[in-house]
Amino acid sequence: MANSTGVLLVFHFLQYCLMNPVISSWKYPALIAHRGAGKHAPENTLAAMREGAKCGYTMFEYDVKLSKDGVAILLHDDTLDRTSTGTGLAGEHTLAELMELDFGSWHSPAFIAEPILTLNGVARFTISNNIHSNIEIKPTTGREAETGAHIARLAAKLWQEATLPPLLSSFSTIALKAARLAAPEMPRAWLIDNELPTDWLTVAADLNCSSINLNNKYASADTVRAITAEGYAVCVWTANEPDRIRELLQWGCHSVITDAIHAVPPDFAQ
Repeated sequence: MANSTGVLLVFHFLQYCLMNPVISSWKYPALIAHRGAGKHAPENTLAAMREGAKCGYTMFEYDVKLSKDGVAILLHDDTLDRTSTGTGLAGEHTLAELMELDFGSWHSPAFIAEPILTLNGVARFTISNNIHSNIEIKPTTGREAETGAHIARLAAKLWQEATLPPLLSSFSTIALKAARLAAPEMPRAWLIDNELPTDWLTVAADLNCSSINLNNKYASADTVRAITAEGYAVCVWTANEPDRIRELLQWGCHSVITDAIHAVPPDFAQ
């Protein structure tokens, strides 16, 4: 039986989104664990999610792309080489083929035989444990629109009974536009790798974003104030020094993505 309270909360949140193209009221935690617990366990795996949850974090950022047969899988790189026993493009392998690979031994012996994680799997784990999600749409080169649309539709379905929908983010404006068309009710964030571009307001409005996600290297007090003054939330990635995280939050950043889940407790912002 569906959780009627959860459905009602999601309905009101989505209704708010539709009435307010730019969301200035940020509902996500101030600290977000990067790739689950990507430095302390194999990134983007269930082991990483369990480690992040053990540290008390209530929101995870993780990367999602499509397998050859269109299954949403958690993986950062286009290729398998760095984080698995496989080689070549992940998008050229079916889920069945990817399940034969080891996604843990590259990290440390304790994680040998860790399997690849699907979006369906991470949805079940996070929702059951009251953990929120930042799904970074990480399309294989050339599959931006397909990936953005598929992940947005699937996320809307998987999280339809959650108390808070996942935030969909991407560096790819093509993927974000496709996500907007496929599931306009899902909140989106534009990831910016370098300095804030001069046309950022135009792009953000076109994408109907709720957040601008800045590279920690380029985040400044002036940039944060400029973005928040326009009604957008600001999320910064990836900051690992406690003093830097404190500074970013004092400037008005709404959330900070971090690897330092052991050094920075989830209630650090308070």
